Amino acid sequence: MEDMEIISLWKSYAKKLDESLLLNRKNAEDITKMKVGSFLASMRPLKIFTILVGILWVVFVDVLIINLFHIASPFFLISAGIQVFLTKLAIGIYLYQLILIYQVDITEPILATQNKLARLKSSTLWVTRLLFLQLPVWTTFYWTKGMVENGNFFLILFQVAITLLFVLASIWLYWNIKYENRHKKWFRLIFDGKEWTPVIKSIELLNQIEEYRIESTSPAKNNGD
Repeated sequence: MEDMEIISLWKSYAKKLDESLLLNRKNAEDITKMKVGSFLASMRPLKIFTILVGILWVVFVDVLIINLFHIASPFFLISAGIQVFLTKLAIGIYLYQLILIYQVDITEPILATQNKLARLKSSTLWVTRLLFLQLPVWTTFYWTKGMVENGNFFLILFQVAITLLFVLASIWLYWNIKYENRHKKWFRLIFDGKEWTPVIKSIELLNQIEEYRIESTSPAKNNGD
């Protein structure tokens, strides 16, 4: 009889322990999701500010191009055109990111949130690549036909060298801005801030929950090994 009572007590204790662990895991998940929501909310002001400034900038440059089209240097028109085109693409990506951030719901399944975070991460890399492609045009917009035809040879050579340097830098950054390089110093220097850190921290937090879930439901864990 005592053996039966001991077994019954043990089962009751084990049940309460499982319930307690389940509750603790649920609370941990809820707290983690709240942290993720807080991280993403911290990104909104900067995204909105960047979009507004970007819109004002492209309007300003478009007005310049239209008003100066018949008198401006071809170097200016081409450089400004490339710059404003890439900026418009960047604004579109920022709008897409802002929509993603507002769509994140801490009550939705973790997988859905992870999917949105993965898209935020990928689009952040892409928008940074596009913005760095603008580098060369900042060295050509002030060129004029007279400067090329009548300018000092060494000054022209210097200008061309600077432009080529910026072209190489933009191409190198475009191809090397990848998630695999996130631990490198130059990458951290570019991405350290509100554009990147909250997304990575959120991904890491959700990954920790998934790892805990896998561990707590693994056969070895359940068998007490």
